Amino acid sequence: MVQNMLSSTRLKEFRSVRENAMDTLIERIKADAKANDGVVSVLKNARFAVFCILLAMCFGIEMDEETVEKMDQIMKTVLMVLDPRIDDYLPILSPFFSKQRKRALEVRNEQIQFIVPFIERRRRALKNPGSDLKATSFSYLDTLFDLKVEGQKSSPSHAELVTLCSEFLNGGTDTTATALEWGIAQLIANPDIQEKLYSEIKASVGDRKVDEKDVEKMPYLQAVVKELLRKHPPTYFSLTHAVTEPTTLAGYDIPTDVNVEIYLPGISDDSKLWSNPEKFDPDRFVSGREEADITGVTGIKMMPFGVGRRICPGLGMATVHVHLMLARMVQEFEWSAYQASEKIDFAGKLEFTVVMKNTLRAMIKPRI
Repeated sequence: MVQNMLSSTRLKEFRSVRENAMDTLIERIKADAKANDGVVSVLKNARFAVFCILLAMCFGIEMDEETVEKMDQIMKTVLMVLDPRIDDYLPILSPFFSKQRKRALEVRNEQIQFIVPFIERRRRALKNPGSDLKATSFSYLDTLFDLKVEGQKSSPSHAELVTLCSEFLNGGTDTTATALEWGIAQLIANPDIQEKLYSEIKASVGDRKVDEKDVEKMPYLQAVVKELLRKHPPTYFSLTHAVTEPTTLAGYDIPTDVNVEIYLPGISDDSKLWSNPEKFDPDRFVSGREEADITGVTGIKMMPFGVGRRICPGLGMATVHVHLMLARMVQEFEWSAYQASEKIDFAGKLEFTVVMKNTLRAMIKPRI
């Protein structure tokens, strides 16, 4: 995945896919507002746009809106039935969870039955170039068809391909969409930041649509996104780690046979590392007053994607999506609270990612 799909070179190949998804996002937001007296669901629309991009990257074939929504629903159902249960940790209790296991197997079967035809459609498109006019020149699936697994002579089975594709889709959809929901919420709660961001976008590109190349010339946009990732990392915990030999950290003995869970907000909200950490303040990065490397190479003050050799492979893709989508959404619309008298509720809850406890509904006003 890292070498063949998420390299900067490969990501550039899907630039037109991202541009089309951005136009779709703006049109869906407009339609949503028109149907609901100016009120839009940020998470729902952002999630659809990101999912469209990842589907094109994964399968390399175009899908209509109904198919995209069906695929999305199946993926969400898979995540829901795989929520951790107590019998995962205490297998002796597993007989009491037979109904849940049966339901999980049913969902898995539905997932395989639905996705395999798209896998085979891509396989046919590769064998007969030009036969599918809506197929892209490259996809993640292309790197998997002839993959040789150590100890196996055959290529991955249908079930294995479905799992690998699901991993790619689920890993990049909710994380990006929830980041955008938190981002818009912060811009609504801080209208001065929203206006400053819009002014930078206007000064940088004028009346044309923001392009992902423009992002490099927008230091304030980059600061807003970095502050967003500091305040609202996608999950409460990094991926589970372990030590390779017994060690001691902060006075605690850590043996080799335990899981090490790293609590991310404990780092990014630490007053010893940050001035006024509870405040959403992109200027901390613009002014040079504070700095942080999100990859953790030069030191760890925040780690929304993890750090080290096991850092999230989708870091580059995710940051491209968040920067571009946030810029387009602010360029096209002025965002405000659904009910002007109420403050935004920044309470979160853990699903697959940390989402807003009360899903954000916002008012939009097209920019003139």
